Amino acid sequence: MEDRSLLHNIRQAPKPSTPVLVISKLIIIAIPIAQIALGTIYLNDCPAQRYIPIYLLVSGVFAVFLAVLSCLPCTKESEDGEQNALSSICTAWNSLVSLFLFCWFIAGNVWIYSIYAPSYDQTDPKHCNKTLYLFAFWTTTLVYIMLGVLMAVGCLVLVCMCLCGTSSLGSRYNDDV
Repeated sequence: MEDRSLLHNIRQAPKPSTPVLVISKLIIIAIPIAQIALGTIYLNDCPAQRYIPIYLLVSGVFAVFLAVLSCLPCTKESEDGEQNALSSICTAWNSLVSLFLFCWFIAGNVWIYSIYAPSYDQTDPKHCNKTLYLFAFWTTTLVYIMLGVLMAVGCLVLVCMCLCGTSSLGSRYNDDV
């Protein structure tokens, strides 16, 4: 019985207020806006790997686009739980953009890590602007750090659930005997 109420509470999570949603969206799109800005400013400042500023620019544009798309009413589920045609199209488009961003992220990894520790000397023909490269490197590395933290927290939650679930299951079986 407890499991069903927990599942019901997860499905019926409280909806955050509009100011909280706006502030969270602004925080989420801060890095993509910085990617657009730095990719544009340093578009021709990385001859060592000319795709790094393009990677930042395209990643930023699509991430902002995805954030804006998530705000549209077509992505919201109706009260009766059914999806209309527009909602299905929005979901498909959202999935395609997410898939593109995943593939683009992999390509960016190749471009960024393949020239690790580039020359920052402007006189070197194979240089890369220091600000551009370090921003691209650390934003990409930050994704891996966040994934590692999420996986560690997820494992801890699963261990806690197993330990708590085992003790409650054991006490439930002892009561029946």
